[in-house]
Amino acid sequence: MPEQPQNAARNSEPGGQQSAMLREIYEQPLALKRTIERNQDGDEALAVALRPIDGALRAFKKIIVVASGSSRHAALAGEIMIEDLAGISVDVEYSSEYCFRSTHADHDPLVLVITQSGETGDTIAAQREALHRGAKTVAIVNVADSTIAREASATLVTCAAPEYAVPATKSFTAQLATLYLLSLFLAGERGRATPEAIRGHLNRLLALPGHVERELPFWDSQAAETARFVRDAKKFLFLGRGIHYAIAREGALKLKEISYVQAEGLPAGELRHGPNALVDENLVVVALATRDFSDMDSTLRYEKTLDVLEYVKSCGGHVIAVAASGDEKALQTADRVILVPAAPELLLPICEVIPLQLFAYHFASLNGCDVDHPRHLVKAVTRE
Repeated sequence: MPEQPQNAARNSEPGGQQSAMLREIYEQPLALKRTIERNQDGDEALAVALRPIDGALRAFKKIIVVASGSSRHAALAGEIMIEDLAGISVDVEYSSEYCFRSTHADHDPLVLVITQSGETGDTIAAQREALHRGAKTVAIVNVADSTIAREASATLVTCAAPEYAVPATKSFTAQLATLYLLSLFLAGERGRATPEAIRGHLNRLLALPGHVERELPFWDSQAAETARFVRDAKKFLFLGRGIHYAIAREGALKLKEISYVQAEGLPAGELRHGPNALVDENLVVVALATRDFSDMDSTLRYEKTLDVLEYVKSCGGHVIAVAASGDEKALQTADRVILVPAAPELLLPICEVIPLQLFAYHFASLNGCDVDHPRHLVKAVTRE
């Protein structure tokens, strides 16, 4: 698998200088492949990595996840993966808030810490507080020799390689893949899935990097066209249900951090509980309207999301949808649609976030923004 597909070169910044963000978006198939190969359970890699907390794995009652920014959005997706596959209760906390929560709120939790750099100040503080309270911690981190990796009870390393652009792209999807693998491992440990079922899930995950690599040029062109359609917009709402809410949050963050427009991620069902007052001809709604055709619950969420999009259109708003290939209903409902291949419900987030990264990149570039170095932002927030 090539590290930098040739078709990435056509999307260059003015003057022929390709942005680090775009390059790293195109590196995601390789980052995913390496991360899955390192951590897949087929060679007991996760069991070895988690051996230092073997006793805690048998005893913990729930998982608390602490993270900030994009890593917290990965955590929100991971919450649903772990609860659905392993049947374990999960709470997601902001790293900056964890230290100020009551020490009596939970008993015997496992604390999962997610960070790209491993040097985020409030996440380091949260892990140290968790260890001080007697909890075992598991770090998902992209830098193996970082502070958080060294201090964690156990560490799962993502293999996204260095990420030079400030916006998280390949590190985010690598976190999603690692969380899916951890969910499968815990499902096996808790007897929630047979080895055969786990192998089926794993095989679908192993096929995903190839699907992403094939789809990237199509997503790129569709995202560019969609960005041109709304290039003058100043306010966006990103909507998703279930696990897709996490990706709505991440899509909104990507757009506002590199293009400086107002963007907010919401559960689709919450639109009519106040935010619908914002809907007019100047609002763009970006909806995660994918579905797993084999999953009845996924189909129900999808149909409810389409109802919301029809409402937005009736109020004069513009709709962009990320939908599954072959979805005629979404094509008829939205102004613009970006299609992603069919995938299991819990793997769809990896497919659908990449078009949103590309949309943010093209929208910001059209408006003359520096996508690699957005104003006021740094790669790792080392102090609060």
